[in-house]
Amino acid sequence: MSLPSREDLPRYVAPLPGRLEEFALRYAWVIVAINLVGTAFGFWYYQGQFSFEPVVMWPFVPDSPVATLFIAGSLALWKLGRSREWLDALAFFGCIKLGLWTPYVLLAFNAEFSYLHWAMYNFLFWSHLGMVAEAFVLHRYADFSVRAVAVAVAWYGFNDLVDYFVPIVGEPHHTTVPAEWVGSTYDHALAAHDVAAAGAVALTLGATFLALSTRVKKLEADRREA
Repeated sequence: MSLPSREDLPRYVAPLPGRLEEFALRYAWVIVAINLVGTAFGFWYYQGQFSFEPVVMWPFVPDSPVATLFIAGSLALWKLGRSREWLDALAFFGCIKLGLWTPYVLLAFNAEFSYLHWAMYNFLFWSHLGMVAEAFVLHRYADFSVRAVAVAVAWYGFNDLVDYFVPIVGEPHHTTVPAEWVGSTYDHALAAHDVAAAGAVALTLGATFLALSTRVKKLEADRREA
């Protein structure tokens, strides 16, 4: 399968070297497998939180595993010649948002994460940054149509809503933050909740900007080549 050509895009929407993009696309099945393993690990990691979350809200709890599932699906369908724009957009948003939110929280509440073994801490930190790198490969085959971006904004915007502001059922459903733990329960009235929420909302907005900017710059590049 021939690789899609690399368009002349500004660095802020295509920051990876072309050779790295092509390496990732050539070995896309390996990356799919790695992400599926990461998805399985992520669901295992969230099992403690599942135990006290309402079942109806489970789809909105394991954010990072769902994001790695999205990008595994996006890459797999591209390799099979059956890409879906909405899935590409969900994968991009998920990997940008969760790939940056987790390191942000790990740094913001570093002292509260001291219970993590240093190896697990570093694994979580660097593996999530790897998700960001994956996201910046997608522009090679994804156009990020307005409709597809709207699907991603709706999904991740709703996630922000139920995670931090209007949980609908039970308590807020964001990934547990140790800084909110007060001995026997999580206190979402603490400042840590606002810090986590601010990062999530900012990253949803950032992913929206990057996806739409990528579309605009790809259209401009196509016009230059026409």
